Amino acid sequence: MKTPKQTDIDASHEDRAKAIRDTLRDAIVDRRLSPGAKLSEAEVGSLYSVSRTIARSALQMLAFEGLVTSERNKGAFVSNPSPEEARQIFTSRRLIETGILQSAAENMSAEDFAAFREQLKKEALLKEDHGAKARREEIKVSGDFHLMLAEVAGNAILKKFMEELIGRSSLVIALYGKTGTSSCGSDDHFGILEALEAGNLDQATKMMLHHINHIEADLDLRPQSSLSLKDALQL
Repeated sequence: MKTPKQTDIDASHEDRAKAIRDTLRDAIVDRRLSPGAKLSEAEVGSLYSVSRTIARSALQMLAFEGLVTSERNKGAFVSNPSPEEARQIFTSRRLIETGILQSAAENMSAEDFAAFREQLKKEALLKEDHGAKARREEIKVSGDFHLMLAEVAGNAILKKFMEELIGRSSLVIALYGKTGTSSCGSDDHFGILEALEAGNLDQATKMMLHHINHIEADLDLRPQSSLSLKDALQL
């Protein structure tokens, strides 16, 4: 049986692992860590001044979310989702987000609607900006709209699913997006919010499905053949 002191230590280690997971997740979704990048337990531990055990826990959490893959005798790497995995992610979103929308519609308060409108203002500002940094921020903020719906829905299990799906979606959009933006636009989000405010769940659901289809349609999931080094460098 664990002593109270040991229980406190375990809780502290878990909190530290979660904090490291969160910062690594942001770096992966922002593409500051590229798909295929190696994540060494020793290096993660050194960078965050924690034991390899805590670093391992953080990487295992990311592996559970699908953002990291572990290879036997090789270590952990940032996931590089295949086109088929990308399709499955958006199929899952269509199934789950319609249910979340129904629960959110039942729970939305005036304060919630006000918070969503503030969120849409952030999206609109980022949409006017340009450059890689703005694009990364837009992808994140756009995903936050969907996570806010999951929060309002009040189902902790569905919220965890959505955190995983949004993280993996953001990586897929960054990898395969054609337009150079998140394609998860504030205009679509505004329409969904308006339908919810009007009490029209059917319309909000149709718009959500159209919205997710629109994001997926903007992805270039065709198989890509790799160039030789000479051709890639145009030598």
